[in-house]
Amino acid sequence: MEVKPGIFKAYDVRGKVGSELTAAVARDIGRAFADWLPTEGVVAVGRDMRPDSAELAEAFIDGLRGQGRDVWDIGLVTSDMIFFAVGKYDLAGGAVITASHNPGADNGIKLYRDQVIAVGLDTGLGDIRDQVLAKKYKPAAQRPGDITPKSITRDWVEHCLAFAPRLKPFHIAIDAGNGMAGAILPHILPQLPVKAQEMYFELDGTFPNHEANPQKPENIKDLAAKVTKQKLDFGIAFDGDGDRAGFVDDKGRPVLGTDLITIGAKLYLDKFPGSEIVHEVRTSRATIELIKKWGGKPVRTKAGRVVIGTVMRERDAPFGGETTGHLFFKENFYADSGLIAALVIMQALSEADKKMSELVDEYRLYAMSPEINFSVADPREVFSELKVAFPDGQVDELDGLTINYPDFWFNLRTSNTEPVVRLNLEAKNQSQLSDLIKKLSSIIKS
Repeated sequence: MEVKPGIFKAYDVRGKVGSELTAAVARDIGRAFADWLPTEGVVAVGRDMRPDSAELAEAFIDGLRGQGRDVWDIGLVTSDMIFFAVGKYDLAGGAVITASHNPGADNGIKLYRDQVIAVGLDTGLGDIRDQVLAKKYKPAAQRPGDITPKSITRDWVEHCLAFAPRLKPFHIAIDAGNGMAGAILPHILPQLPVKAQEMYFELDGTFPNHEANPQKPENIKDLAAKVTKQKLDFGIAFDGDGDRAGFVDDKGRPVLGTDLITIGAKLYLDKFPGSEIVHEVRTSRATIELIKKWGGKPVRTKAGRVVIGTVMRERDAPFGGETTGHLFFKENFYADSGLIAALVIMQALSEADKKMSELVDEYRLYAMSPEINFSVADPREVFSELKVAFPDGQVDELDGLTINYPDFWFNLRTSNTEPVVRLNLEAKNQSQLSDLIKKLSSIIKS
């Protein structure tokens, strides 16, 4: 089967199972990854609960072993457990078979090298892609590498608990979205002063209840209803591979990713005064202003899991985040984690001694919309039209197109994981925001 270059995305490999991503393709990627890794040693491989993840993981492991790599098979895990395995045990690399929040017909592979450095197109994945397309590998090993089943759950839970040493008792709801968080949460919840109403904890890679993407408001409606009906403190929703957590507050309102960055930044600036906080182009002006007010130094960069972690490592920043809900921690090898993010936000709420709705209202200084996605034929044409429609705005093209005005701004960028453009915007008040959404939507759709 011919390998399609398009499955190699900016941050990972993703494609349709059967037509784009098969066991043979996974095996070839495993071979190329084994050859590319800069250091000798063990590679950890895990997988999510999708129906075909076990087959793809087995093939990927075959590719690694065929090139002489020893493998730890760590089984069903959240993506952040692979990051942890590479850092905790000083491994040569790691891979997890998952398509994160993508629909059940998709699957993918996330790769990390030693020191928990994410492997994206600009940090090695492009080289791996070229090797797979050319089918040029080092000679196969005379003896296949060893494979060792390994459980890391106990060490992972102990690591996570250190991020929330002083939690208040909370009564919450948790929506695992039928994803991998449902397998790990039962190991940690009994050790927390938290009473949790469990929703969709059953592992099911077909996602029968809703798409496992807490970024979309329609996917957290059940969670919001549970919180408001039972008068709970807040709700948490995890994405499919468990490396991201979304929240609804005690009023059932979605908590934006930029709100989570703000809440986390306050906790980390209290812990590390004057430190740098890494954020990306879609972050609210309120978040940036509050970081400065609290004595921190905001560092703006492109969006993307690979980018945020890299910049944090370069600048030795203790905390960073994406508005999609990915939060990154120096103490977690500069990697993101949904479980650690949930614990850190709960720790921040405990120390603030306020309801989540009170904290969000205090920190959200402007009107901001959840991200809006559009399918367009030619993003470049849309960018050009927007520059014409907003001729006197300050143009910034660090990542997509950002146009700034004194009382509003918007960013439109092409997704690196889905065939859409993503719109984020903020205005002085809700009325202005609504008008801006109508105007921008009309231009983009036309």
